[in-house]
Amino acid sequence: MRIGFDHKKYLEEQSKYILERVNNYDKLYIEFGGKLLFDLHAKRVLPGFDENAKIKLLHKLKEKVEIVICVYAGDIERNKIRGDFGITYDMDVLRLIDDLRSYDLEVNSVVITRYDGQPATTVFINRLERRGIKVYKHRATKGYPTDVDTIVSDEGYGKNPYIETSKPIVVVTAPGPGSGKLATCLSQLYHEYKRGNVAGYSKFETFPVWNVPLKHPLNIAYEAATADLKDVNMIDSFHFDAYNKVAVNYNRDIETFPVLKRIIEKITGEESIYKSPTDMGVNRVGFGITDDEVVKEASKQEIIRRYFKTGCEYKKGYTDKETMQRVKLIMEELNLKQEDRKVVIPARMRSAELKEKSHKNEICPAVALELNDGTILTGKGSNVMDGTAAVILNAVKHLANISDEIHLISPVILEPIINLKSKTLGIKNTALTCEEVLIALSICAATNPTAQVAMEKLSMLKGCQAHSTTIISTNDEQTFRRLGIDITCDAEYPTESLYY
Repeated sequence: MRIGFDHKKYLEEQSKYILERVNNYDKLYIEFGGKLLFDLHAKRVLPGFDENAKIKLLHKLKEKVEIVICVYAGDIERNKIRGDFGITYDMDVLRLIDDLRSYDLEVNSVVITRYDGQPATTVFINRLERRGIKVYKHRATKGYPTDVDTIVSDEGYGKNPYIETSKPIVVVTAPGPGSGKLATCLSQLYHEYKRGNVAGYSKFETFPVWNVPLKHPLNIAYEAATADLKDVNMIDSFHFDAYNKVAVNYNRDIETFPVLKRIIEKITGEESIYKSPTDMGVNRVGFGITDDEVVKEASKQEIIRRYFKTGCEYKKGYTDKETMQRVKLIMEELNLKQEDRKVVIPARMRSAELKEKSHKNEICPAVALELNDGTILTGKGSNVMDGTAAVILNAVKHLANISDEIHLISPVILEPIINLKSKTLGIKNTALTCEEVLIALSICAATNPTAQVAMEKLSMLKGCQAHSTTIISTNDEQTFRRLGIDITCDAEYPTESLYY
């Protein structure tokens, strides 16, 4: 894979810039947008970017950093799902705490924002508190977003409990957007100034990249990723007016800047040092780009992946037609086609071949996988295993130079698993998932040297691309993610069954 981003240079530049900003204050509150861990979008559009770059940056500054996690009570109540992990936001908070602790980072507390006694949220609060995690409850801010005099008063931010912190950098993060990070930062600023402390606010948002052109595929890929939020990249007019320099930001930040500036000035009692929303940011990711052409191509591929993802979400009923149309327009804007993703045509051709052979008008699922050397392999779904499992077995066989005729998994192992699923557990769909097949392969590897050689090749699938002609299960999706394979699907279900 061609590299277009220098991770080491970025880390050095970023940590230096944050420390420079901290020097102006007793305490700096940094709102961390995007994903703190496993930022797979950034990794895909910036080849060479470490998906855990942000957490490694914080680990570098760990003596000066503590973390506050925000989660909106409404997201807990409606079981909002974090798409890339397939888990709810409350579960993601627990995962985030564990991951932060594994990097020796101090988690100060969890803030429940816009709390109004919601039952599921109350259960979550109890769960956290009984595990020794400090929880603060912030209710909706009176007067927000326009009545600045009420917001910056004992009736507004003053009603929120003050979060006790001890380190100079307080990172405020969340499972996803709309979690109340900004409100929590500003609430803390209000309380700090009431206590006579000089505190500051900054924003760490990776995308859009402010010092990359507005219509650069890297920034357009961000629009595709946030199509459901209706984010639109724009030229930061405030930045241009102040410095006569072009900087890119997005609509929500630009729209809220005048009010945000007034709130900060009301809290601090002096003119804000920030002349634009771009000024508030501390992101230096643009300075890590080493090969613009590589980044452009990777970003275009990400837009196509987002198109397929949005199509599947629309089919499942998770997103609306307007979001689907937005991503389609983005594709057209860059003259991109579904077939520009190399694995799409081989998967569809394999599916068409299977359909022709079967002489039945039924769906024939097929999966194509492109290896890092450009070789494309396919696998078909059957009564024994999913197409995802078949293509993984074909890939490891190819990498280990094992003949197609050789069975990696003995029928002696497969039959009892299928019988367990159908007869003992009463599961109607007995085809083995990708995860089940890999477990069976690992059992065979204990006694079969050929299976062992194949198992050792699994790590070589990291960074590979795949496409399925039908929507795959969440379980298979997660297995591919763990293997480091980016998979897309056509918006078609593998069967006419609605539940099974």
